[in-house]
Amino acid sequence: MANSILVTGGAGYIGSHAVLALQNAGYEVVILDNLVYGHRDLVETVLKVELVQGDTGDRALLDQLFQSRNFAAVMHFAAYTFVGESVTQPSKYYRNNVVGTLTLLEAMVQAGIKNFVFSSTCAIYGEPEQIPIPEDHPQNPISPYGRSKLMVEQILSDFDRAYGLRSVRFRYFNAAGADPQGRLGEDHEPETHLIPLVLMTALGQRESIAVFGDDYATRDGTCVRDYIHVTDLAQAHVQGLEYLLKGGSTEVFNLGNGLGFSVQEVIAVARAVTGAPIPATLAERRPGDPPMLVGSSGKAQRLLGWQPEYADLETILAHAWQWHQTRHGLTKNDLTKSRH
Repeated sequence: MANSILVTGGAGYIGSHAVLALQNAGYEVVILDNLVYGHRDLVETVLKVELVQGDTGDRALLDQLFQSRNFAAVMHFAAYTFVGESVTQPSKYYRNNVVGTLTLLEAMVQAGIKNFVFSSTCAIYGEPEQIPIPEDHPQNPISPYGRSKLMVEQILSDFDRAYGLRSVRFRYFNAAGADPQGRLGEDHEPETHLIPLVLMTALGQRESIAVFGDDYATRDGTCVRDYIHVTDLAQAHVQGLEYLLKGGSTEVFNLGNGLGFSVQEVIAVARAVTGAPIPATLAERRPGDPPMLVGSSGKAQRLLGWQPEYADLETILAHAWQWHQTRHGLTKNDLTKSRH
């Protein structure tokens, strides 16, 4: 089991796709997930790997897990990720995202596990000073969520210096899409991400999609975001892991397409992909929404050999649409009804 990888949060959206990518690359995987947001059914029916239900803050569980297995590395996705909620409940985010991760890292040091792949975020940059955003952009997060991820990155630098625990940190832009074969996809409760909300509107589960502001300094006045296919994201994690296993030093990488799509463009392409009208309503701007967030992923391409395979918006939406129809059990007849 020396090629065994522990994936925390492996029953969630991005974590489950990473597990699939690890399996495809020949790794054995154990998932640790408290199932607050993860999906046991997808682990059991699709991934079919061992699931340990528990929390990264449970040191006794971690010690027992590390003593009973020979893990080569830990891939860490377990985190709370709702920016708005982090503003109203910062304690929840610091305890889970920071203290939970610190507990995990301490247990890794005790067990002699030296390789760590961390799911970070572009939210650590705050308001962008340049586009596309490079890895050395100033770090000024504007939410407790972003600050919690930045704190972990700083802890990882200290743990590398003190204990030789090497890490690859991936700062994502907007994860989107679903497994191209339709086995996995995005299923949050509550749902806050634009693409699934647009597709839920296409399915008739929402009356309309809200567009928060149309007077930004962008090509059509709506916010522009960098959408990266979740399968491409997962593949980067496998390449980051292999970089560490070959002796690579601690590094940080942005993961995005380097392409920005506006809210209006996402809705227009979704209408074309689904054939549904998808009514949109204009709403007030949301505080803290930058006009444009687009990342530079050149470093990941140079050092890891990573290359996004599904970069176009139509493919991202088509895969997500396939998943949403399957996950919510809608037939063509149901879809016809939902459009009338």
